[in-house]
Amino acid sequence: MTSGTRTITVGIDGSRTGLDAADWAAREAERRRLPLRLLHAGAEPPVPAPVPDVDLPARTALDRAAVQLSYAHPALDIIARRTETPAVPALLAAAAEAETLVLGSGGFTGFAGFLVGSVALAVAARAERPVVLVRTGELAEDERMPAGDGTPPGRAAYLPVVLGLDLGHPADRLVAYAFEAAAVRSAPLHVVHTWTTLPPTGRAPGAPLPGDAAEREEDARRTLTTTLRPWRHKFPGTDVLERVIPGHPGHHLLRASIRAGLLVIGRRTSAPGLGRAARSLIHHAGCPVAVVPHT
Repeated sequence: MTSGTRTITVGIDGSRTGLDAADWAAREAERRRLPLRLLHAGAEPPVPAPVPDVDLPARTALDRAAVQLSYAHPALDIIARRTETPAVPALLAAAAEAETLVLGSGGFTGFAGFLVGSVALAVAARAERPVVLVRTGELAEDERMPAGDGTPPGRAAYLPVVLGLDLGHPADRLVAYAFEAAAVRSAPLHVVHTWTTLPPTGRAPGAPLPGDAAEREEDARRTLTTTLRPWRHKFPGTDVLERVIPGHPGHHLLRASIRAGLLVIGRRTSAPGLGRAARSLIHHAGCPVAVVPHT
């Protein structure tokens, strides 16, 4: 990776959704010790009229976001940029130059409609680098364990990072992103692989799997352990929990996201767009979702 790509970039549109995403991006930039780049694309939204008899310059949505973030994160290197290029191509170009692109994934659109859900989904489906979708209302304490014993919320341990992994395509780029995200948080990493089998008629819930299915599950466990072994050696300080679960990936990853600080899923660049499971997770996950493109 070249030095030119080492930034966390976030889309800004003046909406509450965009500001929540920007705050998450600022925290991620601090964790990774990278600059934060704010990007506003498309037509400039109307600037509020100045207050009478107050000699202060009127500020744009981008200006206000930069000021708010600089107060909240005084040690962070913040770069603000505006372009008249339409949202989707501007964001895709920004993603190609960034370590991670961060977008708001819900709530009301801003002045210019910059982070409408369809725009965020279109970018996540085509970006060359990881895109993190942050839901409206996401707070710093939401990514940490409940504070106790007088521990300040900002010092509580991070919730786990969850990685949904398809053992048919265990891309290094996807696994690396998840391990790095866990490492910079000193958080555990939960790796979830799901598989499906047609249950025999009349099988009671919780009953032992038939021979073939049991063998498949055991094979998946061995494959998952083998796949993760070199990454465990590379990140010895990261606690890793391996889970192989029968069922649909969307269902189990949604459940896991309720108790996670970040959900990491892959997107194969050879397939067009986002799959049904990925779209469902982006819309309904209980935490921010990182979509990592891979071959």
